[in-house]
Amino acid sequence: MTPPPRAVRALTRRALGAGAALLLLGGAALAQAPILIKFSHVVAPDTPKGRGADKFKELAETYTKGRVKIEVYPNSQLFKDKEEVEALQLGAVQMLAPSLAKFGPLGAKEFEVFDLPYILPDKAALRRVTEGALGRRLFAKLESKGITGLAYWDNGFKVMSANKPLRMPAEFRGLKMRIQSSKVLEAQFRALGAIPQVMAFSEVYQGMQTGVVDGSENTPSNMFTQKHHEVQKYLTFSDHGYIGYAVITNKKFWDGLPAEVRGELEKAMREATAFANEAASRDNAEALDEMRKSGRITFLELTPDEKAAWKAALEPVTAEMSKRVGKDVIEEFQREAKGATQ
Repeated sequence: MTPPPRAVRALTRRALGAGAALLLLGGAALAQAPILIKFSHVVAPDTPKGRGADKFKELAETYTKGRVKIEVYPNSQLFKDKEEVEALQLGAVQMLAPSLAKFGPLGAKEFEVFDLPYILPDKAALRRVTEGALGRRLFAKLESKGITGLAYWDNGFKVMSANKPLRMPAEFRGLKMRIQSSKVLEAQFRALGAIPQVMAFSEVYQGMQTGVVDGSENTPSNMFTQKHHEVQKYLTFSDHGYIGYAVITNKKFWDGLPAEVRGELEKAMREATAFANEAASRDNAEALDEMRKSGRITFLELTPDEKAAWKAALEPVTAEMSKRVGKDVIEEFQREAKGATQ
């Protein structure tokens, strides 16, 4: 039997009231749901970058009192190093810490100044650059790419590895050397007579094992955690270049965060940066000790004359790359590294 109109109206009111209550409850639940940040990187958790990412997770979740949840994905679990920046731009991840060499292919060629051989004498010079005007100006160049730069993290100075001793530039001739995608690094190895091979970091061990590449440049901590010392016979302490990272986030995501949440995340990032930079020095020293103990790789120290030969062979790279990177950027970098002012 059809209910009378008054009953229909009452049932409708009750149904609408119940629906509104459910909507309110759903909205409250959504409001309380934590903001998810996926932090993807391509190295092992027990590296400076990996430790820094984990420390940021700990601090960020503590300071935001659970309003933010950080999921860290190491070892290329989500994206390989060739894919990760595009994934960030598309919003598939919210945070990365790619090496500074990654920004050249993106159109921010000025970042490749960090790849120039022998441009950084020590960590103090590095700090003057990354914490100075140039460091800020480089981050500003990422804004138009939909990226916000948050911090510079250290890895360390690079060594060379191969299955033959590398003491003089002539010994590089004909070797296939793995590099990140960087025109500066391509020019560097060509200057040494080697053949640069762009290869994803996650594929390097197999590439060395099968002879697809003969050697590589990297920091000791990256070499050790990826077991490169098991498939390389020699390590040369060249300190010819530096590997650092830029912690970056999707600009639209970052700008859309509540101001108070963003402030706590910035605080967490400052502290995680100090932690990661301290970890870099410690982890590289420990990695060298462990590789030495393994007995599987021989360490080579360059004499002053040998180091001078490396510098002479690589000196033309800076001039060759000045048009690409920017002569003004190189000169500003060199001034800040020396602590000089205009």
